[in-house]
Parts: sequence; structure tokens; C-alpha cells
Amino acid sequence: MQLLLDLHPDQYPLEGFRRKQLLGWVFEQGAGTFGGMTNLPAEQRQQLEAQYLLNPFREIETVRSTDGSVKYLFTLLDGRQMEAVFMPYLDRKTICVSTMVGCPARCAFCATGAMGFGRNLTPGEIVGQVLAVAGGEGIEPREIRNLVFMGMGEAMLNYEHTMAAARTLLHPDALGMSKRRITLSTVGIAKGIRRLAEEDDLGLKLAISLHAPDEDTRRKIIPTGAVNSIAEIMGAARDYQAVTGRRITMEYTMLRGINDHLWQAELLADLLRGLVSHVNLIPMNPWDGSGFESTTESDIQAFYDTLQRRGMDVSVRRSRGKDAGAACGQLALKRPGAAQGDQFGTV
Repeated sequence: MQLLLDLHPDQYPLEGFRRKQLLGWVFEQGAGTFGGMTNLPAEQRQQLEAQYLLNPFREIETVRSTDGSVKYLFTLLDGRQMEAVFMPYLDRKTICVSTMVGCPARCAFCATGAMGFGRNLTPGEIVGQVLAVAGGEGIEPREIRNLVFMGMGEAMLNYEHTMAAARTLLHPDALGMSKRRITLSTVGIAKGIRRLAEEDDLGLKLAISLHAPDEDTRRKIIPTGAVNSIAEIMGAARDYQAVTGRRITMEYTMLRGINDHLWQAELLADLLRGLVSHVNLIPMNPWDGSGFESTTESDIQAFYDTLQRRGMDVSVRRSRGKDAGAACGQLALKRPGAAQGDQFGTV
């Protein structure tokens, strides 16, 4: 049987008005079964039930952070698992979704990379995270207006499925999100960045996980640096900006004694000269066995001040959900409750 969410909204079964009703049930009301779609004729509901799967997950569990963030652990139909994070703010609701089970990029400071690579997620498994989180939080799917492809996986290495999911997220009859509120994060796949620039109907925001301005450091902490050099990444970033006119976010995880030297701040500023960008300095979030420590607050401030003095647009991003193992770089199917007293709950 086919997963309904894997289809583009224009390819959904039924015709005309009935198709719009079906899309409304799935994306506006978050219906969990075909049987509950009461304004569709019984015969059509039975046909849908016989041909399509509506739910891509076998089980959904949650762990809630004291800051209001919620980590969702999804067990897929084949038994594999991955995670997403819901982050409510006063003015918006954001979800961080995964594009893979595990990740092949193997960034040394990231718990997901230490898991290795399982498989790519399908478009429906990506979109399904949004619907499931909305259901778990008791809200309508369209209340989630901000989305980041920053969970498990390297989105550029699951390009086709990620773009298909993005088109469903943007479709006016599906989730109707704004392209300015969807961000795709990549470790720096130059070919993918250039390809994304040519997606005229998407216009997604781009974030590049640079994490070091010099090749020696970057290749030590990001093995894929040997495939995509900093020069190649920056060339692709400039091409992307020339085509799209969009500002680019540079993500920079602060690792004590590794990439937090002031000469590296100066080099980073040189690297970004002439590029309309924003630098996110991210204190490294701890996880067992990482072998890294976050840069001290005073050294983060010094790095920040150096970039600002050089005219860079820079901020320090404080990750949410640390106590739930839901912060940036922590997603690894861990249950912090086993050590801290919190437990995953079942949705």
C-alpha cells in the first residue's frame, strides 16, 4: 500500500471538490483515519482505506523540556527510528524535522553523526512529522508556521525527497507555509546548494553549517570537508545569493580550543566579506562520549565581539531542549529520562 503523504497534493486521489475535502481533512484537521472523514461518501472512504496508508508511524513518543520544547521520537513502519523537535515561542510555533534516519555527514561534535546512516526518509515521512507533532500538541497543523530542516540527516543528500516535502509544505491546499519561513540546513554540499538556487518555485532560506574557517580544522571535525572544500562551499554560497538575492545563515558551533580562537574569527570575517550573511554562534550542546566541550562564555563573547567589530551580522543562538536531549547536535534517539527521571510519553 502507498503512503498518501508521499504524493504531491495535486496528485491526491479523488477529483475536484472531493480532493479538496480530502486535503482539508489531512492538512487542516490532521485526520488520523479515513473513516473519520465524514463528509466523504462511505464508498470513497473505503477505497482510500484499501489503497493508501495515512499514518507513516508505528509509534510516537515524547519527552518534554522545562523550556517548553518537546522532542518527538518516531518509530517508522519498518521499525527504524528518528526524531523531530517542537519549539513553541510567544509569537510562533516552530518544528525542526529530520530528513534521514541517522546521518552520513559524521560531524565529530554531533550525536546524530555518531549514529551513522540508516536510510533516507520519504516525503511523507518528512511531512508526517509536522502532522504528528500538531496532533501531539493538540493544535491544527497549520498553526505550525515555521519549519527548519535541521533534525537528523543531511537534507542535500536526500534532495529529491526533501524538495518534494517542501512543495507539500508550501502548497496552498496542504500546509500553506511561507517560503520565507522554511530553512534548509546543510553541512555544505556545494552541488546541492547550486541546485537549490535553481528551484524557482521554492525560495527556501539557506543555512550552512560551516563551523570552521580554515581547512585543517574543518576537516578534523567534519569528514565531508574533504569532499567539499571551504572554497567550493563559499563559491556555491555566492552563486546561490547571486541567483536568489537571499541572505545566508552561517552556523558555527563553538568548540573549546578547536575553532574558537580569535584568529579564526578574523579569518571567518575575511571569508564572509561581500556576502550578505548572518553568523549564528552556537554553544556546543553536551552529549555522552562527544569528547568536546563548549567554548566558555567569555571566549564566545570575545569571538562575537571580533566578528561584530569586523562588521559581521552575528548572534549567539541559545539552543532549546537541552534537558530533553533535543538541542542542536543532541538528536540520537536517547531517552534522557532514564538518567534524569523524565520519561518518554506515548502520543
